[in-house]
Amino acid sequence: MGREFVEIVAEGKTGAAPESAVNELFQRFEAELKSHGLSLDNAARIRVWGRDRDARTLATAARSKILGKRKAASSSFISRDWFDSEATAGLELLALRPIDPGAERRPIDFEPARNYLCYLGYDSVLFYSGFTSDAATLEEQVPDVLRTLANAFAVSGVSWSKVVKLSILLDRTQKLEVLRNLLAQGPGVDVPEVEVSLVDGFAGEKYLLEIEATAVSDE
Repeated sequence: MGREFVEIVAEGKTGAAPESAVNELFQRFEAELKSHGLSLDNAARIRVWGRDRDARTLATAARSKILGKRKAASSSFISRDWFDSEATAGLELLALRPIDPGAERRPIDFEPARNYLCYLGYDSVLFYSGFTSDAATLEEQVPDVLRTLANAFAVSGVSWSKVVKLSILLDRTQKLEVLRNLLAQGPGVDVPEVEVSLVDGFAGEKYLLEIEATAVSDE
């Protein structure tokens, strides 16, 4: 997209409670970003990882409290395999160095507002939080999430043709081949980059996948 990104990934300290781990990680991330001439104000997307459901919940709440009005596109997941240590919580942060130094962040909330954004508009790039579905099966959830994303695109003034990346987090009990076939039937088959990662769970117990999207705007 002709832009510079800084990605930081780290696990909390082994033995630290999720809230303490996330607080310490954000302090470390702020220092690392500063070394690149950036700050948390440049954060575009943040993922929270928890070793189990309770850790994910506590870490997500800590993220919201720490960021306050600096919310970014967000998602959160459960996965033991994501961790290399015995830590309970971890973070992934993607920061954008805008082409225009004066570019404003446009955080757009859901209606009613949630503890994370619907999407973030920043330097003509749109970062959408993870979208999910409560439908009973993967065969139902995939088209449901794609429809929800299409609605979010319409609200933000773009279409599928402007989507440059989909990041799909899939429950590891589901089959990749089934996912591929379902995606091939959807409107986003021409997205230039689609990545899939496997996880153990999500915020909702019924969720079987979560899809994040990134798009470019003409503005």
